[in-house]
Amino acid sequence: MLTRAKAAITAAKKAGADAADALALASSDLSTSIRNGKPESIEQAESAGIGLRVFVGDASATLSTSEFSADALASLAANAVAIARAAPADPYSKLADSALLAKHFTPLEAADEYLPSMSDLQAQARTAEAAGRATQGITNSEGGDASASRHTIALVTSHGFEGAYNSARYAISASMIAGSGDAMQRDYDYAYVTHHGDLPTPESIGQTAAKRTIERMNPRKIASQTATIYFEPRAGRQLLSAFASAISGSSITRGTSFLKDALGTKIFSDSIRITDDPLLKRGLASRAFDAEGIAASAMDFVAGGVLKSWVLDTRSANQLGLKTTGHASRGLASSPHPSTSNLYLHGGTHTPDELFTELGDGFYITETIGHGTNLITGDFSVGASGFWIEKGMRAYPVSEVTIAGNLREMYANLVAANDLTFTYATNVPTLAVPRMTIAGN
Repeated sequence: MLTRAKAAITAAKKAGADAADALALASSDLSTSIRNGKPESIEQAESAGIGLRVFVGDASATLSTSEFSADALASLAANAVAIARAAPADPYSKLADSALLAKHFTPLEAADEYLPSMSDLQAQARTAEAAGRATQGITNSEGGDASASRHTIALVTSHGFEGAYNSARYAISASMIAGSGDAMQRDYDYAYVTHHGDLPTPESIGQTAAKRTIERMNPRKIASQTATIYFEPRAGRQLLSAFASAISGSSITRGTSFLKDALGTKIFSDSIRITDDPLLKRGLASRAFDAEGIAASAMDFVAGGVLKSWVLDTRSANQLGLKTTGHASRGLASSPHPSTSNLYLHGGTHTPDELFTELGDGFYITETIGHGTNLITGDFSVGASGFWIEKGMRAYPVSEVTIAGNLREMYANLVAANDLTFTYATNVPTLAVPRMTIAGN
């Protein structure tokens, strides 16, 4: 893929580009679904392509192709240059500062050598589903799934950067159903890792999915009120994702973020720290360099509750008169844009049970419905289900309620438990927000 990216840069220069970068991607994907013990789907896909971005003066254009012959790359480059010459100037869009380019690549253990067959994946999915279905109280299944993928990413720029790395992903999931008719409940469990040996057993995935489903049976309604809201980690990730979007350079330059004037100010309590670490070993979004070739490094976006930086690529940094933070991402047919890698909110000092006791009765959310976040105003409203916390313990399941608040206030009062684990690309521990609005009966 490096060779192909280099060839695209050579073609761009011959076509008259003043500068260029080329992203080459190759991927191989296998996935399968098993439902009620029988195969439901089998998918296998392989793809490869090159995305070429060219600059002519202050204008640029990005095109992609899946053809790699010399003639195809020459045509790609010629078309890109022709479009750039006709495009409006954008003085902020440039190649990254050469002084910031990565020169040494940290080993990230982003891929192993395991290559499962389709029959291997089917066995994993079948085992996960069977373990869930065998659990007393489970009445049906939405299936077990297993997948494996491998990717090669290569980036070459006309001002001297060359880099490439491999990544792998392995996943197992199961979704179970309990009850019948209007009394049915469903829940799921899944795991997603870069090394196959890090996956939990398929049996544990199915059993956890079943356990979570059965625990949701016979939910109660609760009255509308103001109370503490607790977020299970997989539900609380939504709060951190909203924060990442609000501090994205794209949102800040457009003026469409409720935090657009908050840089250097206190957003959270003193105990809150938020870090992005692209160098995390075996991290799901780890990378030795970003999509512009900038050297990767861990950084705090929040420390001591204070917002320290925006999430920036070169273009948004130029617009704001700042330096890129090395957070450019891109697809083959798109220009770079700011995006986090392994983003996480550090854990606090109390266990979740200690938070339940300290902050009192409230609603523990295990699943949210919808994406009711207004990033311009910070207003937050989603449907939710979970459990009512009473006297420091889960008392009974709750469904069909809506919670609402404003992210400014929610962040200011946010409390974190000490149970952070790195399960996703964006991770949080159990979170608590005192005094949010619950719309129930």
